[in-house]
Amino acid sequence: MSNDKMKNTILKAYAPASIGNVSLGFDLLGAALKPIDGSLLGDEVEIEIAEQFSLVVKGRFADKLPPDANSNIVTRCYQHFIAELQNQGHSKSTLPALKMTLHKHLPIGSGLGSSASSIVAALYALNQFFTEYLGKAPFDNNELLLVMGELEGQISGSVHYDNVAPCFLGGLTLMAEHQEQVALQLPVFDNWYWVSCYSGISVSTAAARDILPKQVSMADTIQFGRQLAVFVDALYRNDEKLAAAMMFDVIAEPYRKSLLPKFDESRSFAEQHGALAFGISGSGPTVFAVCDNLENAKIINQWLADNYIQNDTGFSHICQLDTSGASVSHS
Repeated sequence: MSNDKMKNTILKAYAPASIGNVSLGFDLLGAALKPIDGSLLGDEVEIEIAEQFSLVVKGRFADKLPPDANSNIVTRCYQHFIAELQNQGHSKSTLPALKMTLHKHLPIGSGLGSSASSIVAALYALNQFFTEYLGKAPFDNNELLLVMGELEGQISGSVHYDNVAPCFLGGLTLMAEHQEQVALQLPVFDNWYWVSCYSGISVSTAAARDILPKQVSMADTIQFGRQLAVFVDALYRNDEKLAAAMMFDVIAEPYRKSLLPKFDESRSFAEQHGALAFGISGSGPTVFAVCDNLENAKIINQWLADNYIQNDTGFSHICQLDTSGASVSHS
């Protein structure tokens, strides 16, 4: 697309919500979500050429973000990206100013990778925009993922990829955290439904980490490693029963569930009604239930909507894994 045409074009990127940890893979597994009813469960960022940089924030959860645009993570993404372009030899005077619009569809502190979704949408949009504007991609996917992890670390306090990787790449991802291969995409079971219920309360990642023990026992460490290894092997052998049997959390859930009202009751109902697994999405308060048939998923989804949700900001969706990850469109 010519630069003249880009002046009249809006580029929009979408990045889906994600489940960090997926119970058994603390900081090492992540899964991207897509509601089966077609509703959006993720943030969007629009970019268009302007006279000077600006950020507009819209959407259901826009008022939960700081009103100062300079403190918004999308602004930081823009500043970081432009600095990296300058490091690559591009003069700032030759780069167009941009108006960015964040459509904040995900609640903050929900355990659905809210900050990761904004970061992925912003950086993916910027990379796609400047690929078209400059005629060459500033970053390949792995390089871009490293930048996403760095920006995510500015919010959470440490660099981790279990939300940004599935949000960007899609599907179910295992964190390699190797400089040349940050994340690996794993096989998935297409017939699994992931009921995802946000209660409406907020749990900060920092608070959820503070509640964890500073040391883990040898027995739990061995069990954690065994579960993750067996789970990955079962995925590749298409062994649903064994994979599901590994999906319980010995590291974080025993401590974090105390932060989530009605967690044990919700787990009990889900398991009694056919859930293959039940756990905390990321740091919570969102929980997820995995089912291998839609009827069970519908029953569990309705019960969670009626019983786990605490206020009118909560919601529950029947999802499958979003194997596409971040996407971009033009208008």
